[in-house]
Amino acid sequence: MRFVTTIKNIWAVEELRTKLLITMLFVLIYRFGSFVILPGISPDSLTALQSQTSEGLLAVLDMFSGGAFSNASIFALGIMPYISASIVIQLLTIAVPYFQKMQREGESGRKKMNQLTRYLTVGILLLQAPSYLVNLRVQVAQAVQSAASSGIAIPAMPSDWWFVFQSVISLTAGSLFVMWLGERITDKGIGNGISFIILIGIIARLPHAFLQEFISRLNDSYGGLVMFLVEIIILFVVVGLCIMLVQGTRKVPVQYAKRIVGNKQYDGVRQYIPLKVNAAGVMPIIFAQAIMFIPITIVGFSKSQTATNFVQAFMDNTGFWYNFVFALLIIVFTYFYTAITINPTQMAEEMKRNNGFIPGIKPGKKTAEYLDEIMSRITLPGSLFIAAVAIFPAFAKLGHVSGQFAQFYGGTSLLILVGVVLDTLQQIESHLQMRHYDGLLKSGMKIKGRTGSVAAY
Repeated sequence: MRFVTTIKNIWAVEELRTKLLITMLFVLIYRFGSFVILPGISPDSLTALQSQTSEGLLAVLDMFSGGAFSNASIFALGIMPYISASIVIQLLTIAVPYFQKMQREGESGRKKMNQLTRYLTVGILLLQAPSYLVNLRVQVAQAVQSAASSGIAIPAMPSDWWFVFQSVISLTAGSLFVMWLGERITDKGIGNGISFIILIGIIARLPHAFLQEFISRLNDSYGGLVMFLVEIIILFVVVGLCIMLVQGTRKVPVQYAKRIVGNKQYDGVRQYIPLKVNAAGVMPIIFAQAIMFIPITIVGFSKSQTATNFVQAFMDNTGFWYNFVFALLIIVFTYFYTAITINPTQMAEEMKRNNGFIPGIKPGKKTAEYLDEIMSRITLPGSLFIAAVAIFPAFAKLGHVSGQFAQFYGGTSLLILVGVVLDTLQQIESHLQMRHYDGLLKSGMKIKGRTGSVAAY
């Protein structure tokens, strides 16, 4: 069987085997930590919190943390504070000259920016941790009161300052440890560590959501198993469309008057620049989702009576205004991330140094303008498609799909799942082909990930 042969080939490559084992170890540590409850919190008192995170925007946040949010785990705040800090730092590289200079310093500048991102992450965590505890206290009190009315005694949540202090420190340290795990997966493991951490959280929620939808359809008189099969077919169609989006490219022909490859010189060589339809990968949707989590922090993660209708509207992930702003942010961030990822001027200069030109276009400035125009044209449909897939779960819920399973019909979850899985498979395949093993696909076709030019993290 080809699958068994591929596994043997992967195991035979020592470097690849080590990377995969290290990644699996870090993933196990991450999953174990998501079940470690904050000291002083009884597991029996989390029923109200788990009910609160079963739907709405809090369900999305819980999915990002792999269930750690609803478990009141030390990893409850997950990796999203780091993503938020990354957004702020990358925006500053455009608006502030100091950060622009730092970005041009190369490796040393990148290290400084990473360090600033970590400091900012700590600041965000110190703000979010107390908000999380405020909501947790409300939900635990509801669970204790409900249990008492049934004659069951459940320990209440401690209210002393020492508990608050140690819980804030635990939540902050837990998220920083998750960030560290992601960086180690990038350095020592299979790569794209932060995105991989998010992927693991999403996959951890998939079996429960799938089983819950299956059981609900068995007990549903509307369609039953037939509707469940229709849902699965639609899900595969959406996954196929996402794969096409991730792998789609526009090839720009480049003519070289003289090209040196190794020790040989070739004249009149024509090659192609593959410009990705979605050069930004899944980062725009991650960035946009991080922004949409801000209202939760403002109201303390709870549907407080003091929260304005404006904030409440943006906490409903099935509402019009939430999805409209979410889609708009995705389009904006797609253009933003494409602009900082693809540099037409640098590409034009590189072609000119290698005696290359685009037929019919003058080298230099005209070539840069042409490449920028092409990127703008292909980025627009790509960004619109990402936005459409992102808000598709809201339409799935209109078709009576359960909230948790509807998240896998698009949104952040599906695009991250497809993008990171393709990246991981591409890296595994590259290791195999470097050592003259067959690739993962029987046809010999190469897997195209979203990191053909740049990784997400």
